[in-house]
Amino acid sequence: MPDSTSPVSTQSAAALLVDCLAKQGCERIFTVPGESFLAVLDALPDRPEIDVVTCRQEGGVAFMACADGTMTGRPGVAFVTRGPGATNASIGVHVAHQDSQPMILFVGDVARPMQGREGFQEVDFPAFFGPICKWAARIDDPARIPEYIARAYAVAISGRPGPVVLALPEDMLVEQVPAALAPRPFAVRPAQAVCPDAMRALFDMIADAASPVAIIGGAGWNAKAREYFQQFAERIGLPVATAFRRQDAIAPDSPVYAGNLGYGPNPKLVERVKNADLIIAVGARLGEATTDGYEVPTLEHPGQTLVHIHPDPEELGRVYRTDLALCCAVDEFAECAALWDSSDIIPFDAGAQANAEWAAWSTPQPSDAQIDLGLCVKAMREALPADTIIANGAGNFAGWWHRYWRYEASPGQLAPTCGAMGYGVPAAVAASLRFPDRTVVAVAGDGDFLMNGQELATAAQYGANLIVVVIDNGAYGTIRMHQEREYPGRVSATALANPDFAKLGEAYGAWSTRVETTAQFVAALHEAKGRSGIRLIHAVTDLERIAASGATISGLRARAKA
Repeated sequence: MPDSTSPVSTQSAAALLVDCLAKQGCERIFTVPGESFLAVLDALPDRPEIDVVTCRQEGGVAFMACADGTMTGRPGVAFVTRGPGATNASIGVHVAHQDSQPMILFVGDVARPMQGREGFQEVDFPAFFGPICKWAARIDDPARIPEYIARAYAVAISGRPGPVVLALPEDMLVEQVPAALAPRPFAVRPAQAVCPDAMRALFDMIADAASPVAIIGGAGWNAKAREYFQQFAERIGLPVATAFRRQDAIAPDSPVYAGNLGYGPNPKLVERVKNADLIIAVGARLGEATTDGYEVPTLEHPGQTLVHIHPDPEELGRVYRTDLALCCAVDEFAECAALWDSSDIIPFDAGAQANAEWAAWSTPQPSDAQIDLGLCVKAMREALPADTIIANGAGNFAGWWHRYWRYEASPGQLAPTCGAMGYGVPAAVAASLRFPDRTVVAVAGDGDFLMNGQELATAAQYGANLIVVVIDNGAYGTIRMHQEREYPGRVSATALANPDFAKLGEAYGAWSTRVETTAQFVAALHEAKGRSGIRLIHAVTDLERIAASGATISGLRARAKA
């Protein structure tokens, strides 16, 4: 027997934490280093299977982790320091929460003896992050690290996916724990199985419907859900609309695809949803953006039957009156729907009609604009591979891509449903690192780009390949649009004096060019396509043409004064 007096082998709590992440399958960590988690940084080189990406600002860190979780379906992992680092990163936590994407944010915290004294950069992180994440906690006992990490992974991906935040007191990380303290195995909380009775009721409703429509995309949506739901919808001719910024939830060449809801949708699609007698929402929360302020459909939707399928029971019936609720994984539901006997359903003509309406709406028509963004998107569709990933932040500029791009890949769209500016460039960097063989394009407005454009330095450091298109109209365009509608002609705080973005791109090592016409854009695109590394196209546009819907500044003023 071993000598009971012999020393017990130990390791640091930080090393145990890194071991737990490795055992959970963590492949990549995004970080801005901080002194509060130096012990973790010291432990990471012993786990070469974990790639460490050093970013330039914690907002970029969190956006990259959120995008990585979106692409993999597993939690994107981020490490930031306390106080300013954590508050900077909170924007990415908010996006992951509202977008229903799995993510784990680790925050280096003040030492335990300093807590509650408003120590240097101290924040009560469970209280601060609690309202915008699924679970926020502090690990005070290093022996419980395996428990906390396993729970964090389970919470982040179960039900409605979302972010978890764990604070790590810096003195806890350097404590010694027994080396025999092993990581806990990964455990998934199983989603409720698809109920046969509910499925039977749903198919009876479909058989009785005259004008049904589906709204899809959201919590837990994946390639399996896309494949099977598309099979089901095409078999019965069901029109399928995607929720806001969920356009890769169905193949755009599907004969029943009806387009996307959200900001600037096809008016004919809006009318179709308003006039539907049966609405089948799968995965979507039916949030404010998707439903145009809870009006399409309305909360009580008189004369309409609403079926809501979602993996989280807390979402069902929480906002909308629901006639039939199914709590289950959306991919399991889609497979069940695809295999269910639908012989009693006479296929609808509405799917083909809705698709034709979308095809007309999403085909750009030439205009007299110096640089016609609709035609620019069309040129991108013709020049770039079908599996190109488009990443964008928030702003009216994104509307041209939402309307005219075909999101053929899955994943193919990285876009914040909560409307956070500055998301596109970090998300594109994460996508380039995750899928180095695919074309990745970041589309950013001028105001949007300057919120996280510094992450081009991260892209350069790690050899990322991406194309960046900066749409420069010299304004915070979305706010200017609302301003002109509410206070026509009274411009306040929305004008921007911008740098030369092409020269700024060159400073980051990018091939860059400035374009002012559609022809110049097309030529620049083909030049960029033939190159590697960072390529930046600075597209100078006319503020007058402020939205992809066709809205103009002069038109907004005229309507406001009428």
